[in-house]
Amino acid sequence: MTPSALPLGDPAPADGLLPAQAADGAADRNFGLYVHIPFCSVRCGYCDFNTYTATELGGGASQAAYGGTAAEEVRFAARALKASGLPDRKMGTVFFGGGTPTLLPAEDLAGILKTAVDMWGLEPGAEVTTEANPDSVTPQSLQLLADAGFTRVSFGMQSAVPHVLAVLDRTHTPSRVPEAVKWARDAGLNVSVDLIYGTPGESLEDWKVSVNEALSYEPDHISAYALIIEEGTKLAARMRRGEVPPIDDDDHADKYLVADELMTAAGLSWYEVSNWARTPADQCRHNLAYWRSDDWWGIGPGAHSHAGGVRWWNAKHPTAYAQRIAAGASPAVGRETLDAETRYVEDIMLRTRLAEGLELSRLKDSGRLAVAGLMADGLVDAKAALTGRVLLTTKGRLLADAVVRRLLPD
Repeated sequence: MTPSALPLGDPAPADGLLPAQAADGAADRNFGLYVHIPFCSVRCGYCDFNTYTATELGGGASQAAYGGTAAEEVRFAARALKASGLPDRKMGTVFFGGGTPTLLPAEDLAGILKTAVDMWGLEPGAEVTTEANPDSVTPQSLQLLADAGFTRVSFGMQSAVPHVLAVLDRTHTPSRVPEAVKWARDAGLNVSVDLIYGTPGESLEDWKVSVNEALSYEPDHISAYALIIEEGTKLAARMRRGEVPPIDDDDHADKYLVADELMTAAGLSWYEVSNWARTPADQCRHNLAYWRSDDWWGIGPGAHSHAGGVRWWNAKHPTAYAQRIAAGASPAVGRETLDAETRYVEDIMLRTRLAEGLELSRLKDSGRLAVAGLMADGLVDAKAALTGRVLLTTKGRLLADAVVRRLLPD
């Protein structure tokens, strides 16, 4: 997903060429593609992502023309990476996010994927995912996606409780979720389900209902995210007016523990703080690429990309994005080249969230010294530390940000 606000940074060149740092060691890093589809039928009250409900935004920004515009950026990306000296690499993962990617015709999604495969190719066994609203798919559209090379679909369920969905402004019918899961299974697709906990007015029993309902579908993967109230959203305004209660951190912690207990009992294991998978093969490899700082190109308005510590981001509005693509210029409006210290901080921040942990050898002396205190506080697994890894306990997962702060230099 792509945030609505872009970071500050240096101007990005119109030719899309990357600094030499991006190519250093690239042959040893995985390469993936993210495709942002910025359209939604209704904007959810909690959503702060770069999405639009208008079907016609003009030119190549309209839903009807968007597939062709995104495919053109794919071709631009292939030329820019080659001209920047990066080696030829096949895609290990492709992820269509949004927004609601499946608001576009399945043929358009398939066409964007085909263009990317024509440019780079796919590694054997590559993972190709699309997010989907359960109300925006049919058996026919899911089968078309599977036939085109998609391997996985992630359904935005969020909750099984109608009054919780109402607060979130989610429009899908809860009963449609198991239907959509069955259709995806019939098409041969792996299935993930997304949940949100901590919605104002959601009781602990409500949350248990949602988790158990999701587990009853026997998905391969579940993501469960704590609701964050972002400024500028409808839900933030309702909270300021006192129409809904504020977020409670203790409530979030209780619900996280419930989710972990129920999912573990059902045979799913956590591999990243907010994600559980039935087997290691069911882990979302595209998301793991983000946590491991691999390389990816982000297609679409507001999409972010990364290669070797160089990060860049596209024009936010679909019309501005489409105009740049039509002119043959890079859609990127800013970028930053991370120095060694920033890359060190990000590496710790991201890798500590994984069940595989962080190698103790990656830490500076101050970080290694901090591990003993984290063990004493029950935040880091003592047995794992003895084997040279920093691995969070359940308590540590609840306080992941605090763990990271203690591992970093003053």
